Amino acid sequence: MAEGKSALYGIEDLIYLMARLRDPNTGCPWDLKQTFQTIVPYTLEETYEVADAIASGDMAHIKEELGDLLFQIIFYSQMGSEKAEFTFNDVVHGITEKLVRRHPHVFADGTLRGQQRQDLTEEQIKANWEKIKQQEKAAKNPQADEFKSLLADVPKAMPALMRAEKLQKKAATVGFDWPQASQVLDKIEEEIGELREAIAAGREAEIQDEMGDLMFACVNLARHLNVKSEVALDSTNRKFSRRFEYIERNFAAQGRDMAAADLNEMEAKWQEAKQYEKQ
Repeated sequence: MAEGKSALYGIEDLIYLMARLRDPNTGCPWDLKQTFQTIVPYTLEETYEVADAIASGDMAHIKEELGDLLFQIIFYSQMGSEKAEFTFNDVVHGITEKLVRRHPHVFADGTLRGQQRQDLTEEQIKANWEKIKQQEKAAKNPQADEFKSLLADVPKAMPALMRAEKLQKKAATVGFDWPQASQVLDKIEEEIGELREAIAAGREAEIQDEMGDLMFACVNLARHLNVKSEVALDSTNRKFSRRFEYIERNFAAQGRDMAAADLNEMEAKWQEAKQYEKQ
């Protein structure tokens, strides 16, 4: 436990702090009224802030945001402890045990400190990972005989692009996949044609449906090209924001209202922003 300003706090200090915040008599009113359900939005927010910090490359910011995310885990663990369901140490034990079990090529004897290692290809490692996951599920519920879809475990709350990629990866494990990226490109062109037809007919519900199909196909192409759709789109979002801000600043420096400019002038400034980035 930290003593004085020079000592570093450790994980036990954070656990203790959380217990103090949740103390019914002397804790923080806000922390005391929280539940598993009410904390979820904050957890998602902190996760995105970690991703944003990583994208910025600011290590001090990354460290800070990782602390905020860790605090979320401590928070859930404290609430689990209060219900006598699990503690933070249980969480740590569970993930460590699972990772040892799912990496038999590293921990061949099934122990954390074992030195044995087996050389496998990345594809073999992925196949083993999925096989072990299925074995774990069967062991948890050996009496289950009801049908369960291969896709059932893909979280519905995931961002749509990430979920689309996860669904496709799961389906691909049983061969439901295009063999080549060129075939996915053909599918994208097909979906564009169907979207054009829906737009021409003015069928709004169909337009949305076809738009979704097109986006799903684009995620599929990205997966075949080993590109993370969420990362790629996030990069483009950031690029668009930078270039748009360049245009805004340019007009502001001239004392002009950007909204009063015509599209051709804004396009010229956009191209200027692109050239500026290359310098």
